[in-house]
Amino acid sequence: MSVNASIVTTTDETSRREAVETAKAAISSHKTVVIPTDTVYGIAADAFSVEGVSALLAAKGRSRQMPPPVLIFNESVLAGLADDVSEDAAALAAEFWPGALTLIFYAQPSLNWDLGETQGTVALRVPDDPTAIELLRHLGPLAVSSANKTGRPAATTAEEAMEQLGNDVEVIFDGGPRPLERGEGFDAASVLPSTIVDCTSDRLVIVREGAISVERLREVVPNLMTRAEVEAQDQAVREAQAAATETQVAMDYADYHALEPADAEPLARRAPAPESGTVVAGLVGASGVAGIDQRRVPHAQTPETKVVRDSTKPYPVDAARNIVFGATQGAAEVLSTSEPELPESTSPEGTEAEEQVG
Repeated sequence: MSVNASIVTTTDETSRREAVETAKAAISSHKTVVIPTDTVYGIAADAFSVEGVSALLAAKGRSRQMPPPVLIFNESVLAGLADDVSEDAAALAAEFWPGALTLIFYAQPSLNWDLGETQGTVALRVPDDPTAIELLRHLGPLAVSSANKTGRPAATTAEEAMEQLGNDVEVIFDGGPRPLERGEGFDAASVLPSTIVDCTSDRLVIVREGAISVERLREVVPNLMTRAEVEAQDQAVREAQAAATETQVAMDYADYHALEPADAEPLARRAPAPESGTVVAGLVGASGVAGIDQRRVPHAQTPETKVVRDSTKPYPVDAARNIVFGATQGAAEVLSTSEPELPESTSPEGTEAEEQVG
């Protein structure tokens, strides 16, 4: 298989200086290179080169939805790339950089780069490898991802990187087998990647467990949480909120029905209408109709009531007294002969006696 990449050895001080010059030429031309790191070999491009980052993603067979992290040569660069670095995040960087710890921050909004669909964030790391540090010191921040095709094991030697990426990169820097502390019988599949911590909020969250254990991280930041712990906590909060909502709805329902009186009295007094043509109908001054329920609201007077009242002829005093207190036989005869008759026409203006009866 023909390859385009050349291999440059970087096992001593002199070879590393020469490698820097070779890397400068490739990176400045928006090309990609493979460099050794403290965990595995990585494919690198200028973090501020859109063309270079695109070439990196294409070489791995990765989309823009999986942007690469950025390697820097020490933590002094952090403030220039990351926005709003918390005390806990700074403490992790101070303790574990250089090392296998990647920290995710919001990127400085003024940065002119395009790493992919980052949602405004950037993942930063300082590798614990002399060759990588030397390259980063002279080349600046590099977008770096593991040197492998997506779905295949990461390269731990220059030869493995050549086998997977020889047609896609310009130069491969050979720094020897990685990781540095590997022993005999080493299995590349057993290499742990860097641990990743999300530092974009007050609650720092481990989004990928790797070479640095959770226990070691919590020695520096005790309240650090894993993703599983965060999901469990959030689920508990959601369940508590749902229970509180159900309780409040039940209480509101009970309070609403508690305000309803058991036997509510009607707002207005009601009385059945007297039968038309009876004495009672004449006394109340209304032409009642059977089956109609009349409202008797205190102090209320409708035009209809006034017209009926004004058209009613009052009984003589003796006849009215006998109706109320009981009529003797003689009085009954008077009553029967004194049935009032309605006038042929009613006047809108009643007499003084008519006003009193109404």
